[in-house]
Amino acid sequence: MQIHVVTRGDSIWEIARRYGVDASMIIQVNGMANPDVLVVGQAIVIPDPFPTYVVKEGDTLYFIALRMHTTVEAIVDRNNITDHSQLYVGQTLIIPVHTVQSGETLSAIAKRYQSTVQAISEANSISNPELVYPGTHLTIPLIRPVKEVFAYMNDFGPTAQAEIRDIGKYLTFIGPFSYFIKRDGSLTNMQDTGIIAAAHSQKVASIMVVSNFEKGAFSTELAHAILSSSSLQETLLTNILNTMRSKNYRGVNFDIEYVDPKDREAYNQFLRRAVAKLRPLGYSVSTAVPPKYSSAQTGALYEGQDYAAQGKIVDFIVIMTYDWGWFGGRAMPIAPLNEVKKVLDYAVTVIPRNKIMMGVSLYGRDWTLPFVQGTFADTISGAEAVNRAARFGASIQYNEKAESPFFTYYDHLGKKHEVWFEDARSVKAKYEVAKQYNLRGVAYWVLGLPFTQNWYVLQEAIKPKKV
Repeated sequence: MQIHVVTRGDSIWEIARRYGVDASMIIQVNGMANPDVLVVGQAIVIPDPFPTYVVKEGDTLYFIALRMHTTVEAIVDRNNITDHSQLYVGQTLIIPVHTVQSGETLSAIAKRYQSTVQAISEANSISNPELVYPGTHLTIPLIRPVKEVFAYMNDFGPTAQAEIRDIGKYLTFIGPFSYFIKRDGSLTNMQDTGIIAAAHSQKVASIMVVSNFEKGAFSTELAHAILSSSSLQETLLTNILNTMRSKNYRGVNFDIEYVDPKDREAYNQFLRRAVAKLRPLGYSVSTAVPPKYSSAQTGALYEGQDYAAQGKIVDFIVIMTYDWGWFGGRAMPIAPLNEVKKVLDYAVTVIPRNKIMMGVSLYGRDWTLPFVQGTFADTISGAEAVNRAARFGASIQYNEKAESPFFTYYDHLGKKHEVWFEDARSVKAKYEVAKQYNLRGVAYWVLGLPFTQNWYVLQEAIKPKKV
């Protein structure tokens, strides 16, 4: 996989010719609604120039593999197929096969596909890598670590269910957001059975998300009321257990925010109590925490969260490494990678790496300038960001330090806007960091906004674990 940054005069057809890839594949991988309109600075994913196969009536993976000179395992791996019986007529499969040309070496082929001579040799039972003959069909294995991929979602209707059925092959867990705690230890209701069923159809486990959200905001007072009462905690945990049992959740993720610093140890004790009650029954217990740079970090969002203690207590921790560019704040990158790394540099000193899920944002924001306190940015998809750049004649720039794309434009009223979002470059950089830090995996906030190219970049970087 390569990433092409559009320059003036580029067309999708010229780009396809340059890289030797079918234009329709580039359009598909990038989810382009109008491929004739490109924006200077736009990042375009260029898939590897493998052949493709369109599934026909009566096809099986075995037949396709035999016909295309590869193996069932290679097709399954490259296309993230979780159920061999789910092939459908018209489905386009990437076939990871390269036909050796005259003069090509295995080393050059490995470099082209970002693989290794050893991996290709093993996949094709080549005893002497110096001897490869023109016309030989080589299966090209995808080299990537296995990690967990968690995705929060706050829409559970038919459109969301269709999205899960479409992208579920890339996910380990979904976390419908959220069950809200009530003052008596009970929980609000959620119409989540449809989304859970859609997830399970794709072998995606569901995690119950529980939060102290009340009257439109996270409530310090609500958290204190629960954390200061053993009886309310027992009631809450019993209600969580009953819900997980009835709806087939695999575990619980506590997103308890703005914990009073005086309740910090009480929250740790509650988590110990949750683990003691739920883990013996086979349920996982995890938390979501704000991005901290140190244990001494001040602020209402941070002081009540004890990274070190939670790292010992729970099964995994989602660090919410996003929203630096908050919708109610000034324009800036959503998840600047230089800041994300600072958080991880601290986190790995107190939390085991195999318990850390790095947050990844799937959205962008459009701020009207100058910033006025009390105003709010539009939350938009990456696709909409590119559309706005095209509509208003803006060129997309890229901040190398933050690893984030951005642009400015003037709207039809003459007001200036600043837009920061995610694209193929920025998410690729984040996956590389997750691998470099040897983390458990990544956690998305939030599904529901189209980001087609993300899923291709993900599958090239990480093999999602299925549980």
